Amino acid sequence: MNIDLNDFRLNSPRPETPEPDSRQGRRNIADTGAQLLDDDGAISEQLEVCLKHIFARYCTPPPPRPSPTPAGQISLLVPPEGAYLDAEGLDAWARDTNGQPFDDATKEELLEFMDVTDDGGLTFKGFVQIYQLQTENDEEETWSDLSKHGFDRSLKLVTTRREATDAEQQYEAWVGSTEKLHEHHLGSSGARPTTPTAGSS
Repeated sequence: MNIDLNDFRLNSPRPETPEPDSRQGRRNIADTGAQLLDDDGAISEQLEVCLKHIFARYCTPPPPRPSPTPAGQISLLVPPEGAYLDAEGLDAWARDTNGQPFDDATKEELLEFMDVTDDGGLTFKGFVQIYQLQTENDEEETWSDLSKHGFDRSLKLVTTRREATDAEQQYEAWVGSTEKLHEHHLGSSGARPTTPTAGSS
């Protein structure tokens, strides 16, 4: 596809991280068992779970409010059926990942080459297509994106955007930031997401 991968990268230079295995999409396998691409070169199941969680933070309609596990860890989000990123969701994801929204040229490329709704919303399939393309060309950039959204090199969610040492406080802070994002995101339409009360397992 005629897409400039530089549009999906950080503007500032990033130092290379030494890895034991240099195969694209398959670094750190020996240490963590995690890989970004499967043996056929497609997005791995592990990465797809992470991408669903990231996509769900910005999608319309928003996902149900997650429940903490017995250990107080955060449950990964899953986007609702038919969810998509509208213009505001796309900009919010780009800002959190790249530091700024995509420019108009990149957005036009997304609409032309990636899977979108009839109204131009980026679907989860299109979201995966972006990361398929990026990971094939520069898997370190995908690792960098995952890190910004709280995932470590074993593809486990280990941090949130709020500093909280207590697991329950960390969970509540994360839920609050996610719900605030959706409230701001949907504010212009007046729609209010329905979020079931969180319960413990």
